Amino acid sequence: MNFARLARKQAKFPPKSIPQQIRLHSTRSASTCPIPQPQDSPSFPCVDAHAARESRILATSSSRPSSSSSSSSGPEPPYARPSPSSYKTYNHLDPLPLVYAPPIPEFTIAYETWGTLSSAKDNVILLHTGLSASSHAASTELNQSDGWWEQFIGPGKALDTNQFFIICTNVLGGCYGTTGPSSVNRATGKPYATNFPVLSIFDMARAQFCLLDSLGIEKLYASVGSSMGAMQSLAAGWLFPERVGKVVSISGTARSSPSAIAMRFAQRSVLMADPNWNKGFYYDGLPPHTGMKLARQIATITYRSGPEWDQRFGRQMRTLPEAEGAKSSHATRVPALCPDFLIETYLDYQGEQFCLKYDANSLIYISKAMDLFDMTASSLKSLKLSPPPARTSPPPLPPSLASQPYSPHHEYYHSQTSHSKSHPPPSNPPAHLSDLAEGLQPLANTPTLILGVQSDILFPVEQQREVADALRMAGNQMVRYYELGGVWGHDTFLLDVQNVGGAIRGFLS
Repeated sequence: MNFARLARKQAKFPPKSIPQQIRLHSTRSASTCPIPQPQDSPSFPCVDAHAARESRILATSSSRPSSSSSSSSGPEPPYARPSPSSYKTYNHLDPLPLVYAPPIPEFTIAYETWGTLSSAKDNVILLHTGLSASSHAASTELNQSDGWWEQFIGPGKALDTNQFFIICTNVLGGCYGTTGPSSVNRATGKPYATNFPVLSIFDMARAQFCLLDSLGIEKLYASVGSSMGAMQSLAAGWLFPERVGKVVSISGTARSSPSAIAMRFAQRSVLMADPNWNKGFYYDGLPPHTGMKLARQIATITYRSGPEWDQRFGRQMRTLPEAEGAKSSHATRVPALCPDFLIETYLDYQGEQFCLKYDANSLIYISKAMDLFDMTASSLKSLKLSPPPARTSPPPLPPSLASQPYSPHHEYYHSQTSHSKSHPPPSNPPAHLSDLAEGLQPLANTPTLILGVQSDILFPVEQQREVADALRMAGNQMVRYYELGGVWGHDTFLLDVQNVGGAIRGFLS
């Protein structure tokens, strides 16, 4: 192309002039456009909270005794534990056989008691805890703060201390006085961390019976538990049919479902992704507090129900602090990326309250034990767990009846079964039900109370129906099954004193 010729042509025909009114309009538009103002840096208080928490931990770490150098600190982490002076301990110096690992050479178990042990030692109830609970189920003289089942233990309550002697332990693998991953391994002088053996629910129950042996208690009047405690209660009755008089299983299962396993796996995943977890070896540094907070938030979602949160929170937003409220008083409220809805602030609070109160490795080990729990015959056989024969001795009578002269009522007391109207026999039973019935054969002659909650999403009510069906298929004619309504979800066993407590009291007394 001839660029010189093109340049002469453009000079000969200059661009048309812009009309004046268009130039004026452009000038006016430019003068009215807002000038961009510098913006404040985005604020994320929910993220800043993790750094602030870490600073507080570091500031107090110098005053904390080392987990491996101070025997007085106990086996649990030095952050937020029940006072060792408020519970009793039993030191078992012989090896304890484990399902998935070689025997643990020794262990300590923390426990608390309520009521009076009878001279015959025949009024004992063993109370099993959920995943993260301590042995402090109710207030005692040594620890007068409320326990996690305060409204269910005491004179005239579900676990009536006028009749029964109640024992509650912190489970094997825990961090509130019982041996767990945070405990010092005498062979190394350091915490076990993730060198601790993988546990099963059966291991926890066996450890508890070592405690009973040390107390000279040959038989239990009843084994009682909710959530993971319901698993332990079934396991105790299965391992020792002649030693367990009755079984109470509330909001539990005899076979962990894929959905529950998935929920607990998500919790362990966010915890183990926290860099502070350090493959479990964090006891001389920062604990994985961020991962623990997130894990607790996930867990809390599974503990309650959508209908309850609809009633309790709806779509309400948090009240804005005065400074934020002033900014948005004349404009539409600007949503925050941190917690804004009340349900978000609730989850945030629950995570914050928990993240330094429990040992991360204990959560990992105990939740894994829950996932592994399966009482089908095929699973038990694969673990080389030989089923003991069902009990042959008569189940115990309640103290109120045992003290009365013999009557026909004594003979027929345990045959009074209760079938829930909302629980007909399954028309299409799951494929594993017969396998589960075979596995539960050792419980065929043990009176059993099963409680389920219709709003429970962690242990759906179908799982409690399944336990009741399997026990009846195994030949157990002493099964009582109740199905509760309400909106509290899995946590109903902690909150519904009238219905949960009433069912327990009626079954035991």
